Amino acid sequence: MRKSDRETGKGGGKADRPTRTAYDKALGLLARREHSRRELKQKLERGGFEHDESVAALERLGDQGYQDDDRFAGSLVRSRVGQGYGPARIRAELRSQGIADARIRELIEAADVDWHDLAANQLRRRYGKPSTDPAERARRAQFLLRRGFAAATVRVLTHADAEDADDD
Repeated sequence: MRKSDRETGKGGGKADRPTRTAYDKALGLLARREHSRRELKQKLERGGFEHDESVAALERLGDQGYQDDDRFAGSLVRSRVGQGYGPARIRAELRSQGIADARIRELIEAADVDWHDLAANQLRRRYGKPSTDPAERARRAQFLLRRGFAAATVRVLTHADAEDADDD
């Protein structure tokens, strides 16, 4: 504690810390995980940083290679595929992060995922045995649609689900 703080009885609270710059704040966020440029900009401006300071910080981070939307997008695609999400959900999330549609198409194609198998695995993990009950099949279809799988894939899997149950 500084002498003037002891004299006034003030402790070492937040006000005593040097103020962080937008660059420092963004670098700290990037140290935890990848962020899109749009996401960082929003977080900085919500944190009270001026627009110009935020933009300058993001430019600097991009020039230094600390922030890269392509790297962020690739990381997000790999993560969401690993979590069992479908292409529509991944596409929507990338779009919300400011990634261009052409780049999104490239990333989803480059992921080289068998979406049908991924959806079937998610269905099996969540529900186990197949079902012939129409209401249950509808619930399963909604589950896959919410996860971002194509309606055609969902239709094939939920109908195959009913046919598999008939074989038992």
